[in-house]
Amino acid sequence: MHRVVRSSVITNIIGKQQKMKPTKVIGRMFAQQESLPKLPVPALDATLQKYLRTVRPLVSDEDFEQTKKYVEEFRRNSGPKLQKFLEERAAKEVNWLSEWWASVAYLEFRNPVVIHVSPGIVLPKQNYTDTDGQLRFAAKLVAGVLDYKIMVDEQTLEVEYMGRNPLCMTQFYKILSACRTPGLKKDTWECFPPDEPSPPTHVTVIHNNTFFSLEAYGKNHKPLSVDQIFNQLQKVVEMSKNPSTPVGILTSENRNTWAKAYNHLVKDKTNKASIQNIKRSIFVLCLDELLPADMSDERSVAAKMMLHGGGSQLNTGNRWFDKTIQFVVGRNGICGLSYEHTTAEGPPVVSLMDHVAEFCKTDHDKGLPAENVKPVEKLEFNLDNKSLEAIDQAKKNLDIQVKDLDLTVAKFTDYGKKFPKSVKLSPDSYIQIAFQLAFYRLYNEPCATYETASLRKYQHGRTDTIRSCSIESLEFCKGMCDPNVPHEQKRELLKKAVNSHKNYVNEAINGQGIDRHLLGLKLAAIKSGMNVPDLHMDQTYSTSCHFKLSTSQVPSKEEAVLVFGPVVPNGYGLCYNPQESQIIFGVSAFNCSPETDSNKMANSVRQSLIDMKNLMAGSVQAKL
Repeated sequence: MHRVVRSSVITNIIGKQQKMKPTKVIGRMFAQQESLPKLPVPALDATLQKYLRTVRPLVSDEDFEQTKKYVEEFRRNSGPKLQKFLEERAAKEVNWLSEWWASVAYLEFRNPVVIHVSPGIVLPKQNYTDTDGQLRFAAKLVAGVLDYKIMVDEQTLEVEYMGRNPLCMTQFYKILSACRTPGLKKDTWECFPPDEPSPPTHVTVIHNNTFFSLEAYGKNHKPLSVDQIFNQLQKVVEMSKNPSTPVGILTSENRNTWAKAYNHLVKDKTNKASIQNIKRSIFVLCLDELLPADMSDERSVAAKMMLHGGGSQLNTGNRWFDKTIQFVVGRNGICGLSYEHTTAEGPPVVSLMDHVAEFCKTDHDKGLPAENVKPVEKLEFNLDNKSLEAIDQAKKNLDIQVKDLDLTVAKFTDYGKKFPKSVKLSPDSYIQIAFQLAFYRLYNEPCATYETASLRKYQHGRTDTIRSCSIESLEFCKGMCDPNVPHEQKRELLKKAVNSHKNYVNEAINGQGIDRHLLGLKLAAIKSGMNVPDLHMDQTYSTSCHFKLSTSQVPSKEEAVLVFGPVVPNGYGLCYNPQESQIIFGVSAFNCSPETDSNKMANSVRQSLIDMKNLMAGSVQAKL
């Protein structure tokens, strides 16, 4: 039987670990887990007041007055009953939100995971230029992941902290040996943990659309050496000189469409066994052969390879997008990874990536090689006409998506997070206000903006929304664009906008955000058999959740950048890696929208950052 790991199972595993080790052992992965607080349910009145304040810059005076009436009606009538429902749920559950969020945001989401759900991460370009170099780097990468896995399996990863607060580490446990499975109406997700009787010991390798199982351990569970892995990868390439039918491209489909194709595929015992082998693998390694003819913007090309594989004529068939982690090692030094988002945000994945990148910089083949190395196994698929037709349709659908995605990776080198810190401003809040100014200059209006807020200071915490567009950010944008506003006044407006954002961040990461609370109240109504409240049916609510800017800060030690697609047709996806002296951005948009252009947005962000520094550079508080 397949093992579906739920939060209760992980809680049991953590309990066993804590009985074995003192809770104060420094660096133990789950040492602080049971001491973490449970996610609170915010006070109803506080959420409603904050909601009104966040929607004020987004709607007309007339619409705002109507929204105030809906809010007051909700406060007097159904709101308290739904609030009680959530409070009772919070008293019974480890985390009142996490299971709901995984279902609503991911498993029930029917759009393809490609572009719409799964981010891609671009690593710095490597210096290999031929197949031998590609495979040697890939071998080191595999060894680096296995090295990281030891720390996860033995619970020796250091507990992460936010200030003095320890953070929930369960996401680190869920990124390896895990996979999503398509379902009609709702998907499932499975993890095969190291404490099960026969935990996964193999890696799925894909080359020329052909799937292989590479046993990563020898006798006595000794990991293969880098040279041994390299030899195995050479055999993979030798066994797949010509491209196979790209069965993996089916994982790029709409989830209902893929579920139907999946159910047909697994009727065949060979297909079922091959797919189960992929699901149970530690991770997927994609050895790419192809690159587009136009390599003039190499960083952006690399981002596209990580996000969607480049299309049916390039590398999208060389993927299994349901796998939680798949590393990509392409031609000419292009490399990175793609991850399926159901169970983890960026930081645990970047932690793995940073470890692997550092591992690859040094020589690790000093010990004895593993014994009893098993040969690589080619995974077979029996594809009848129905499956072949599904693959052909998946190619067409995927190519439409690829053609529609407008993606730019930009590096801002004028300065990094060191400058806003020097003028006593939060770097993240400063960058977010630059996004607001960039959008306002392009469209002469504000927009609903999503920024990820981590809730990992709570048990099984995921995310809430930081609503970066505020009354203060709009006042700054208007002032900045008005030549009649004095320089000093513009500077004060910028400080107010940045500090307002910083305050919202602090509230959100401390469980006092409004978006997950409002979602919970809506779900509580549905679970209780009540009508969805008018507050949630109001156009203002829809406007405030139509995030034309979907943003996330994912810092990395490496010169890397994460990319993802927009969440609305006329919006942008905007991810950034702020470093001390530079900021790396990934900006996405859809070509089908005449309103959006990723390159224009990237340039507008760049100009906003330059102008904001010029505005603040004369501050007496600057310590440059």
